[in-house]
Amino acid sequence: MNHHFTVKQLRAFIAVAKTRSFTEACEQVHLSQPALSIAIKNLEDALGGKLLVRTTRALRLTPEGEAFYKTAMRLITDWDDAFEEVQSRFSLFRGKIAISCMPSFAVNQLPNVLLKFREKHPDINVAVHDVIAEEVVEMVRIGRVEVGISFDPGDAQDLLFEPLFEDSFIAALSADHPLAKERQLTWSQMVDQELVTLQRPSSMRLQIDRELQKEDINLTVSFEAHQFSTVGRLVAKGLGIGLVPTICTQQMKELGSVCVPLVEPTISRKVGIITRKRAALSAAAQGIVNELKNVVNGASS
Repeated sequence: MNHHFTVKQLRAFIAVAKTRSFTEACEQVHLSQPALSIAIKNLEDALGGKLLVRTTRALRLTPEGEAFYKTAMRLITDWDDAFEEVQSRFSLFRGKIAISCMPSFAVNQLPNVLLKFREKHPDINVAVHDVIAEEVVEMVRIGRVEVGISFDPGDAQDLLFEPLFEDSFIAALSADHPLAKERQLTWSQMVDQELVTLQRPSSMRLQIDRELQKEDINLTVSFEAHQFSTVGRLVAKGLGIGLVPTICTQQMKELGSVCVPLVEPTISRKVGIITRKRAALSAAAQGIVNELKNVVNGASS
């Protein structure tokens, strides 16, 4: 039995298994239908049996196909990761660095960090992936970026987390809101207000829900968005009180809101630098990490 199969055949099989349609799979992997059929047939020959059953109406995986699909996904992910990792190693020699960062930090604190970094390393190109907190962690994990800035990922065995600051929550209000003059507001005061915040399943929303459940406080949210910038605009227009992390204070003020701390309870979590445990940082990445610490410590002192 021949054990040889190619990455192209694996990708072809994955595409068919995912879409359950030869036509769609052809588009995904840029093969003609005959070429796709041959790729699948050669893969089946190499493995020694059928992976797919095609009837006139449907396409389904055999039990062996189902089992192999999981393996194929793992193999392709490993292959892509290995490729990415070597590519990113080479690109560092060409003066490039990639970091991932949650949008709230990217908008509010990161510009100052990059300004300082640029003064010391004028010829390094920095790619900033401003993605949701969960994806920041994932990009560091698979080696797409060297440094991530996000919330504490918890007990991740493969990652290092170095806290920069504690982030809690503020209420963002339009300037003419009756509560805009308060020094601080409690979560209980939010119960009968119109509220604007991020949609579930954002980790921030889940954290608020979890903490307030303990206190028996139930909030009704009137408007939900995916981006803090949208939340800020809705608040500035007077559509409600925005519930946002302190990290967004500057952004909310720029959009025309007043920011008041939320207490009772104080809900907070750590924001910090995420790197991979066993990967040595390039000089450029170390430079970014140093500036992050300087700027944040300078801001908090």
